Amino acid sequence: MQSKELLLEAFDRLPVLVRQALDGLDSAQLQHRPGGHGNSIAWLIWHTGRVEDAQVASASGLEQVWKAEGFVSRFGLPLADGDTGYGHSSRQVDAVRAPRELLQEYYDAVHRQTARVLEGIGDPDLDRVVDKHWNPPVTLGVRLVSILGDCLQHVGQAAYAKGLLPGSADTSGA
Repeated sequence: MQSKELLLEAFDRLPVLVRQALDGLDSAQLQHRPGGHGNSIAWLIWHTGRVEDAQVASASGLEQVWKAEGFVSRFGLPLADGDTGYGHSSRQVDAVRAPRELLQEYYDAVHRQTARVLEGIGDPDLDRVVDKHWNPPVTLGVRLVSILGDCLQHVGQAAYAKGLLPGSADTSGA
């Protein structure tokens, strides 16, 4: 297995996990914040897409799907166009509202761009420095693993939050 095949296998799991986290939820459930202050499922899935989108685009010299495919206007959030959710206040978390279909559509579009990027890389590309603001500088390979880790954590948090909802018994057997 080549490195890009391994990365594709890992990233290809995310759209299914996002779909499972969103499946069957209504707008109130998407906005529910566990304990009254945790991140909502809508925010977690939006943030997952934004983080992957912004970081893959930056590392690859591409425009973010968020802007290039018009999602910034389709979501119409009262946030800066480049906002990814880092450091959000409680009010900003509450401001992230979107129907599950739009959340899924955005994440799927982000995933398509990520997959195209991964299809085009070879092992030497993974050693290319993409961020000199760290010591040691961050390579593409390290950035991709970091993105994957963040996304898996956030989608897992969304799945956990879904399981906390009344009447949302997990029937997957997992």
